[in-house]
Formats: sequence, C-alpha cells, structure tokens
Amino acid sequence: VPPAELEAVLLEHDHVADAAVVALQREHEELPRAYVVLKDSSKGKVSESDVQRWIEGRVARHKRLDGGVKFIEEVPKSPSGKIQRKVMREWAERDRREMDKGGRAKL
Repeated sequence: VPPAELEAVLLEHDHVADAAVVALQREHEELPRAYVVLKDSSKGKVSESDVQRWIEGRVARHKRLDGGVKFIEEVPKSPSGKIQRKVMREWAERDRREMDKGGRAKL
C-alpha cells in the first residue's frame, strides 16, 4: 500500500493536521500504521480508534490501518519538507516491540 495514498486520505479528516504512514512488521505481514498530528483545536476530542474507524469507510480492506494509529506532536521532516521515512520505520519497530511485550494473543 503506497503510504502517500493513505496520508492523503488522512489529511481529509477534519481533525488531522499532518500524517505519516509506514509499515508495521508483524509476524509474516506488513500492516499500515499511521502517525497522526491533530489540529490544536481537536486534541482531546478525538481518539486514535476514531481515526482508524473513520478511514475504514474510505479505503479498501487491505488498505485499512490494521497496524494502528498513534498520535504524535510532529511528523519528522527534512529541511526540504520530506517525511523522514527512516525515522518513522524506527518508531514503527519500537511500537511493534512494545505491542509484542503486551502479551497480545496471536491468532
């Protein structure tokens, strides 16, 4: 799934100021995971699961954010404005390790 495609959909959300999407590596699959910056006026009014449910109705099943949504303060970008994908992949790997420690059932 092209990250830019999902990022464009997320930016249509009324509460989203910025977003970056990367693959979360789980077992033998890659799941799209979104890192989202909320607009200041929306903080505390919307949850990660709200954003995840919102996008489900706008994309095909395989493009859903099954890797989850996480709110952040700022998307890391280079001086030219490009999303620093390497940093985002490191965050996704850290989050995957935390999820695995959480004892989630493997189905």
